[in-house]
Amino acid sequence: MFLSKTVSRLRSLRRKPEGIGILLLFFGGLGVVNGADPVLERYEFVRPHMGTLFQVVLFAEEPKAARAAADEAFARVEALNACLSDYDPESELMRLCRQPAGTLVPVSVSLFAVLTQSQAVADLTDGAFDVTVGPLVRLWREARRSGRFPRADQLESCRAATGHDKLRLENGSRVVTLKSPGMQLDLGGIAKGHAADEALSLLAARGFSRAMVAASGDLALGDPPPGTTGWKVEIVPFGRKSPARRTLLASHVGISTSGDVEQYVEIDGVRYSHIVDPRTGIGLTAPLAVTVVARRAILSDSWSTACSVLGDEEARRAIERVSEEPLFVIVHRRDGEATVPFGRPPPGLHFPL
Repeated sequence: MFLSKTVSRLRSLRRKPEGIGILLLFFGGLGVVNGADPVLERYEFVRPHMGTLFQVVLFAEEPKAARAAADEAFARVEALNACLSDYDPESELMRLCRQPAGTLVPVSVSLFAVLTQSQAVADLTDGAFDVTVGPLVRLWREARRSGRFPRADQLESCRAATGHDKLRLENGSRVVTLKSPGMQLDLGGIAKGHAADEALSLLAARGFSRAMVAASGDLALGDPPPGTTGWKVEIVPFGRKSPARRTLLASHVGISTSGDVEQYVEIDGVRYSHIVDPRTGIGLTAPLAVTVVARRAILSDSWSTACSVLGDEEARRAIERVSEEPLFVIVHRRDGEATVPFGRPPPGLHFPL
């Protein structure tokens, strides 16, 4: 994913290795005076976390306090990475996955919260979003490296270890059980959104509510920049040469875009995305990307992945079932064909895509 920000010029972040979409963010000038409020300067900080670049932008009166707050936000992201990473063999998530099937494992508040939200989306999408998809994700990572379609026996074995019904959560005790042998959890479709939310919440608690956190194609937006009514976001789902771009104005929301901008493999003339359909075990082949706007980035992150798997019509039906959560969805097609947005906009979306 790309994230770019500008005051008088455009500044861009390089793509992360597993990018799944592009978001461009623009906003107003430095040192804006809001009535009798003190002059607030814009500060930007970028650090590598969770295999990508995390960016914190905040408005503050002076640089020392801004940097201290950003340091705390990044520390929170790093702590979450130690909990949720599927690349770090010593993360809490990977320690859980090494337990024998059927073992009751107490887990931290953070891991349990992410798994709980994951299961909620899995239930609402009939398994289109499924964090037990880890064995299939790893299989398709190897396919991208080798350029070869996975063998039938490999797919069968991985699918046998996949399924959100094989993950059991006990709310009262924060106990997790992996019910089948060979299970591997992959939080790649939800962890960065959660980390962005947590970092933004920490900034607000430190008094920096005019802030935003970007993690690849996931944005967590707080109060708008001084003198504005929202963060202006341009969505470029297929890179800078995207046939169509969409713009919105938003605050207090999460925004995520999922797609196969970089991570894909072409086998026998077919393009397979790094996003795997947990129900079939096959990488997606539809030439589309999906943007979701929700109250929080943990929701936009997970639902953008789910809607990518579901496709246009199934996604519409799934969103209609989510009456308690405002979710606003647009499906972008690689050929530039316009898709009418659907769903219910959250209050922080000031004008639609």
